[in-house]
Amino acid sequence: MKRRNFVQSSVLAGASLLTTGVLKAATLTGSTDPASLTAIATDKPFNLNYGIHDGMFKNHAGDDFIEQIKFAYDKGFRSIEDNGMSGRPEDQQKKIGDTLAKLGMGMGVFVQPGLGNDSNMLASGKADQVEKFIASCKQAVEIAKRINSKLVTVVPGDFVRNLPIGVQTGNVIEAIKKGTAILEPHGVIMVLEPLSDNPDLFLRTPDQAYAICKAVGSPSCKILYDMYHVQRNQGNIIPTLDLVYDEIGYYQIGDNPGRKEPGTGEVNYKNIFKHIYNKGYRGVLGMEHGTAGQGKEGELALIKAYREADSFM
Repeated sequence: MKRRNFVQSSVLAGASLLTTGVLKAATLTGSTDPASLTAIATDKPFNLNYGIHDGMFKNHAGDDFIEQIKFAYDKGFRSIEDNGMSGRPEDQQKKIGDTLAKLGMGMGVFVQPGLGNDSNMLASGKADQVEKFIASCKQAVEIAKRINSKLVTVVPGDFVRNLPIGVQTGNVIEAIKKGTAILEPHGVIMVLEPLSDNPDLFLRTPDQAYAICKAVGSPSCKILYDMYHVQRNQGNIIPTLDLVYDEIGYYQIGDNPGRKEPGTGEVNYKNIFKHIYNKGYRGVLGMEHGTAGQGKEGELALIKAYREADSFM
């Protein structure tokens, strides 16, 4: 099977968009008045497959993530992502997976278990760091089985300032090759995320991740294209996306500044979503951002923002 076909089939697994939902003829006036905000335009599925995260609809559905998932389904969302999935008890992971299966919803990314953004030191090339990474990949396979997921977020960690950048890059590539050897037989894909959180992080731009993916040469190594981080680090979201498109395995959303929903910052998400749709991507786009407003009104305003950004057809 060709690598590109492998990735497309894996990324799309479980992300069903067949359920049409219930069409509710209502309109939003743009007012922040609670009575006005209770009428959401339609509850049909979106054109693209946006994935909510835990806490996004807690004011409507309560603290139980499963109840939030059901609420999101009723509002037209068809996927979730959960950075903290690996820290949940196994029975809760299974329950979330079962809920998604019953609703025909998809699972986006979860973060590599046991390792934070700066705790992987793959650039060092040290054996203990590589062993820890391999163990984490084995854990990720078991979690993926319980939740019917194919995507795990991986961050290589920080720079090692006393090593040349080429040596660090080589160390990262060799470690990731060992990780993909664990993941690939199970169809699990690690998506490498370039970040903008601090200047110490090794992986910062999509083109850097692209070079690593090409060197690794595995369908289980792809790019997580987080548009919030791309905008902060370099801008040019659409041209850069086109340059690295064949190695992108997943997208994440967040407007800048503020890292809130589309329409709250400077990024033209309607144009970006249209571009991604026209490229043929139908996998999950993770909603990895906060909510600009407060309470139920803020949550309904978030849904309205996605309806507006998704109205590119």
